[in-house]
Amino acid sequence: MGVLAKKMGAVAVVMWVAFICCHAAEAGRRQLRFDGKRGEFRILQVADMHYADGKRTPCEDVFPQQMASCSDLNTTAFIRRVILAEKPDLIVFTGDNIFGFDATDAASSMDAAFAPAVSSNIPWAAVLGNHDQESTLSREGVMKHIVSMKNTLSQLNPPEAHVIDGYGNYNLEVHGVEGSSLANKSALNLYFLDSGDYSTVPSIPGYGWIKPSQQLWFERTSSNLRRAYVNKPEPQKGPAPALTFFHIPLPEFASFDSSNFTGVKQEGISSASVNSGFFTTMVAAGDVKAVFTGHDHLNDFCGELTGIHLCYAGGFGYHAYGKAGWSRRARMVVASLEKTEKGSWGTVKSIKNMETS
Repeated sequence: MGVLAKKMGAVAVVMWVAFICCHAAEAGRRQLRFDGKRGEFRILQVADMHYADGKRTPCEDVFPQQMASCSDLNTTAFIRRVILAEKPDLIVFTGDNIFGFDATDAASSMDAAFAPAVSSNIPWAAVLGNHDQESTLSREGVMKHIVSMKNTLSQLNPPEAHVIDGYGNYNLEVHGVEGSSLANKSALNLYFLDSGDYSTVPSIPGYGWIKPSQQLWFERTSSNLRRAYVNKPEPQKGPAPALTFFHIPLPEFASFDSSNFTGVKQEGISSASVNSGFFTTMVAAGDVKAVFTGHDHLNDFCGELTGIHLCYAGGFGYHAYGKAGWSRRARMVVASLEKTEKGSWGTVKSIKNMETS
């Protein structure tokens, strides 16, 4: 287990790399808040379920003796087990939730894929990958269906952004402990973006990327959140830390080798063939401390670049490509608050990742 530390003014963010081997009506949305007993907020990231048709869908890249009894239902059992073991406060699905080519009906596949999260009664959020729209629904249709599901905090797009590329761009605020100085302020901000599917520019091959309209929304949202955090009442010395979730890794994920990341790299970085500059946009904003993606199932590493941790989750689904003998996995992210001199909970002290399989 590696330890990376970065000082952020008065707040230290520590990352321990580890792994577990349409718009919703405002009135019905649940407020995310740090737990008052533990002073923690726990996020389970699930990447690349590649769910299709349940029991009829075979597993990929498992040992031959496992094939006969292995299906999408193994993915369902795995996520139920992880939820019970880790007790997250929020579950985040970072795309390729279904594998469209093998899903007979997109809505039914999504209902089955997200069923463990729905039945857990834990808030959950999702973004799209590059395969979600390849069944019977468009990307907009897929996101609208997700937004309509029980217990989700997912949003089709921010209502204040009249023109924005993609579907599933939104932010969620995690407020401080009830009764604390940050009870009515976001102590941790979560950004979700649609990283697209494939390039729509004929001269540019490969995967999609985060567009200028999305970056403009991110900049405005980040600026507003930072301003609110340092303003009265209870003004803070610096911005609240933020985490960003999307599917396709940025080109900057290729900056690392075994000497400067923790985890495993077993395949190349399948980012867009152009660099849209979103990493630079996040650095300039100053609040983002970590980015969490999926897409490349055999990578679960995390490295730090210019103060931002870039992290893969590793492949989760049994119908997704993988590697026989290398466990399917997810990522736990735990944000912890510091204790004030008066003994109450204050600002975020650390953000850690922990592992099990």
